Amino acid sequence: MLTKGNTSPMFYRILARFPSNFTFCFAYGSGVKQQIGYDSSKKKTNMIDLIYTVDNVHRWHASNLDRNPDHYSGLRVLGSNFIARYQETLGAKVFFNTLIPIKEEDVVIKYGVISTKDLIEDLTDWTHLYLAGRLHKPVEIIRTASNSKIQNAIECNLKSAVHAALLLLPEQFTEFELYRAISNLSYAGDFRMIFGENKDKVNNIVRPQLEGFRSLYASTLKELSPVLHLPSKTSDNSVCTQDQSNKTILYHLSRLPKWPVRVIVHKKTRGRYRQDTEDILTAISKSSDYQDTVFRCLRSIVWQSSVKQSIKNIPSAGVIKSIKYSFAKALKTFST
Repeated sequence: MLTKGNTSPMFYRILARFPSNFTFCFAYGSGVKQQIGYDSSKKKTNMIDLIYTVDNVHRWHASNLDRNPDHYSGLRVLGSNFIARYQETLGAKVFFNTLIPIKEEDVVIKYGVISTKDLIEDLTDWTHLYLAGRLHKPVEIIRTASNSKIQNAIECNLKSAVHAALLLLPEQFTEFELYRAISNLSYAGDFRMIFGENKDKVNNIVRPQLEGFRSLYASTLKELSPVLHLPSKTSDNSVCTQDQSNKTILYHLSRLPKWPVRVIVHKKTRGRYRQDTEDILTAISKSSDYQDTVFRCLRSIVWQSSVKQSIKNIPSAGVIKSIKYSFAKALKTFST
């Protein structure tokens, strides 16, 4: 699922409208992946979300401003240098242009731009758990990664997601609950889930995409067979069993990304690093509240990045588009 590009002619035509010097591109959301609550026959009415990964942010925006100046808000008058700095210093380091009509394709798109180094950092370290969270779920790869570092980071991100989810799950759980726990890593703590998203969003994502999740996580789950038992014939109600010994809990904790571990240590030591990180994780693995510790840590990372990125998106979208976009999101809150 992560090695083959999408061959839809529509995506090729959309990509042709943008500067070609990007290293990786994927599409996500209800506009490209089935979700419960969305009429698949009306998929084109759902906005298509795209992410472009670029090596040189300034150069890409400069070229895109020449090609598509109308995609940008009033920030375009400040030039590509300002937009590049705005992107790389605030929020989750993504710059979004939203509600862009592609009339020839009869679709509306939103696209984000992130530097290659910042994407890799989020995937491997979970500094923001923002695009890392989107890549926990099946997506459409429009252009495959042009360098192995991105691909390796994607695989690392998937493994981290499984370790984190297993820490949050009980000894026995269903296959559906496993993928729901993985998907929820980047939604628990997202303030948009309070106001702006369908309350059943996680369930609605996982239920129709079980085969996609199985394909995405098959190799990672196989590697964990010594501590995780999966039934030979899988279904969404198949019961999985995991080892929850202190040794295994420590094993999962030690394989969390750098930033969650840093947050855990900071909270446990109240900012005073007098103990070795391994000693702190060992103590947590033996405590009865280790699940709450991990959950609070991940939630705090997601909360901060979602709030900061959402505030950042207001100037990049412009006031009118921000109101339209927020109103459409709010409708999902009250539609259930």
